[in-house]
Amino acid sequence: MASLSLQPKISLYPNNSIIHFHPRNKPPIIFFTGKVKIKIKCSSVDPQQQSFTRKKSVAETEKGVDPVGFLTKLGITHKAFAQFLRERYKSLKDLKAEIFTRHLNLQDMASGFEILGMHRHKEHRVDYMDWAPGARYCALVGDFNGWSPTENAAREGHFGHDDYGYWFIILEDKLREGEKPDELYFQQYNYVDDYDKGDSGVTIEEVFQRANDEYWEPGEDRFIKNRFELPAKLYERLFGPNGPQTIEELGEIPDAETRYKAHKELHKNDPPSNLPPFDVIDNGKEYDIFNVVADPAWQEKFRGKKPPLPYWTETRKGRKAWLKKYAPAIPHGSKYRVYFNTPDGPLERVPAWATFVQPDAEGKQAYAMHWEPPPECTYKWKHTATKAPKSLRIYECHVGISGLEPKISSFNDFTEKVLPHIKRAGYNAIQLIGIIEHKDYFTVGYRVTNFFAVSSRYGTPEDFKRLVDEAHGLGLLVFLDIVHSYSAADEMVGLSRFDGSDDCYFHTGKRGHHKYWGTRMFKYGDLDVLHFLLSNLNWWVTEYKIDGFQFHSLASMLYTHNGFASFTGDLEEYCNQYVDKDALMYLILANEILHALHPNIITIAEDATFYPGLCEPTSQGGLGFDYYVNLSASDMWSSLLENTPDHEWSMSKITSTLLGNRNYADKMLIYAENHNQSISGGRSLAEILLGQGNDKGSRSNESLLRGPSLLKMIKLITFTIGGRGYLNFMGNEFGHPKRVEFPMPSNNNSFALANRCWDLLEKEGVYRDLFRFEKDMMKLDKNEKVLARGLPNIHHVNDSNMVISYIRGPLLFVFNFHPMDSYERYCFGVDEAGEYQLILNTDERRYGGQGFIKEEQYLQRTVSKRVDGLRNCIEVPLPSRTAQVYKLSRILRI
Repeated sequence: MASLSLQPKISLYPNNSIIHFHPRNKPPIIFFTGKVKIKIKCSSVDPQQQSFTRKKSVAETEKGVDPVGFLTKLGITHKAFAQFLRERYKSLKDLKAEIFTRHLNLQDMASGFEILGMHRHKEHRVDYMDWAPGARYCALVGDFNGWSPTENAAREGHFGHDDYGYWFIILEDKLREGEKPDELYFQQYNYVDDYDKGDSGVTIEEVFQRANDEYWEPGEDRFIKNRFELPAKLYERLFGPNGPQTIEELGEIPDAETRYKAHKELHKNDPPSNLPPFDVIDNGKEYDIFNVVADPAWQEKFRGKKPPLPYWTETRKGRKAWLKKYAPAIPHGSKYRVYFNTPDGPLERVPAWATFVQPDAEGKQAYAMHWEPPPECTYKWKHTATKAPKSLRIYECHVGISGLEPKISSFNDFTEKVLPHIKRAGYNAIQLIGIIEHKDYFTVGYRVTNFFAVSSRYGTPEDFKRLVDEAHGLGLLVFLDIVHSYSAADEMVGLSRFDGSDDCYFHTGKRGHHKYWGTRMFKYGDLDVLHFLLSNLNWWVTEYKIDGFQFHSLASMLYTHNGFASFTGDLEEYCNQYVDKDALMYLILANEILHALHPNIITIAEDATFYPGLCEPTSQGGLGFDYYVNLSASDMWSSLLENTPDHEWSMSKITSTLLGNRNYADKMLIYAENHNQSISGGRSLAEILLGQGNDKGSRSNESLLRGPSLLKMIKLITFTIGGRGYLNFMGNEFGHPKRVEFPMPSNNNSFALANRCWDLLEKEGVYRDLFRFEKDMMKLDKNEKVLARGLPNIHHVNDSNMVISYIRGPLLFVFNFHPMDSYERYCFGVDEAGEYQLILNTDERRYGGQGFIKEEQYLQRTVSKRVDGLRNCIEVPLPSRTAQVYKLSRILRI
């Protein structure tokens, strides 16, 4: 059966006389380069030899693969989970085999954005493609055609859609009044590179004649007068304006043998030629396949020719010539939707692959906007991203609330005002939430409606490119918080019931809806859904040069109960009937493809259940993530501050929670608080400790001392005790006093709390003090490579004294969480004998502290005494609610 998703891409080049068939998910495109001599090699491969080749390649790909490798490495024995991993690996192999029946390779599987959606074609037209298997009729409606559902529709039968439900529509540019059609049926235009060029004035005949005179040797011009006749007629017959509308009108195409005999009969009286003869050898097989052979010497000589591309390129015309002759079928900025006829009646949707969308324009129906700005208005990239550092200091931010004013901020505002602040603060990466288009602003961007579009409320795609590029210019990596674990339930603007059916992108019934959030759950076992999601990841990296992703709320997708269940840690809970194996295989494919196509990409897993093998290589049974998020730390700090008196804090609990899983400590990303504490109905740590007052008069003396002291200690121990990554939400670096509350009906759509109070940093006070400490804390990692070092040696945890100490590299960290007790000479064990210099002290006056430790106490010498199981010790002053960092400055040899 004919299928648009398996149409061959034919490329005819003089130096490669074989017709290449590349099964790609693209509408047919034919390229011609001057005079074409074709050697057709259609030889059949012996089935046994083909099978052997396939088996050999599979065996080669399995080298170094162990589906339970990480269990063996960790010494874990669990029969049921090991069996689950082996079955999952077999299912993954079967899934890849199924993918390869429809896609050339995994890169092709993840590159759907190259053809799906709206694309400008070189032959003065726009192609549109979308997937809607439940539809019976497809058309584009918009202001460019008066919202007519009949003017720009897909053709009937397999000329308009394939067997998989991919619809194809061509929008021909309109010839301007007084202009004549192009002489060459395949006339191409360069819309971008030669946008300032028009028609060169050189006719096609002149170009071809010069190519014939300068390029082709005598005798090779046998087909000079009809080299385009056959393909041009075939192309026009199939796709021209008078082409067939149905398969029946096309008629039956004769088989290869019949066509060959007819060709021989037609040319039996041709005059002799000095070209070597081509002939067909029939091996007697009952296949519709023949071997076409030619003289080997002539063949090598012909292959050695460089393709006459300069001649063919000369026939292309520039953008100026195109605009003179044609009016765009759909101008830049046009509003449009896709129209479907379904068994339940007609409906309109915002296209699934649209790259710019107005999800709810002033209460009107949503629509997509065709984004094809002129070349002089497109953003020109200036910078390249730095290589991924060994440690990540991530600044999490939301563009909409990043401004000082109570309104939605823009990409340009963020680029000009917030990026320099992030750089000054000492971070090396930003993580953006709420960037991908979503209808409801108050959802913070987690109910995504249009997966390929940046949110139009912040600006245009070019504005976002500028943001990313300027961040790269400042040495900042750019990560996106990606939500592939569920989707918005909106129908007009979202994917729910996209083609009228309930099971297009999502599961049906209860499984198709999140247990508590009302969102839709993807059908990860469907090849076309995988095609959509994998292409979406690749799109953000390819189009916007994104450096990494944090995969949001994996627990929602990994389990049919959406993660809302009690977990005891038994491996049985990760392989029972509630685990979605298809979702696991999607994550494996996502990581494999992303890391293969973009070696410097960073992927982060946010999973409250910490699924086994999150950060293990996929070849060893893992899911392939680079980092995982320790979600317990922020919950612990919030709980301690709100529910536990200071003197009852457990130092053992603090250290064990912050360390997380020691087997993956080097893969851990940790934070004292992220946007959840500020946005999801809770309070930030600063709001708990400092209140919402902006001046000293609104807070007691106790809170003035306790709040900033604990905030600095919490940040420092969370930052330095474990993991190679640290995350902070925008504004928390200086103790932003107010939570975030997006405008919604419950607060009369107020923007009063949907901003950041940057003006607090303009005057001396607690906020500037906290920001100074934050900058020096970031500088500590930059200078001393704290996060990139191995795991800390936590050698002193005293619950009664409320003191913690650990060593990481040449640095000694000491913390006294006791609310009242100070220690004049507290003894800690150290490995190396020598002099230790105090390099960071939370109690310094410049950080808003009381300055109990004097300058003459900044240098301490060790004593040869065994303490904490270590050979030497150091005695340091340790005021209450303070923390210090000492560096071994000089080693003493005894």
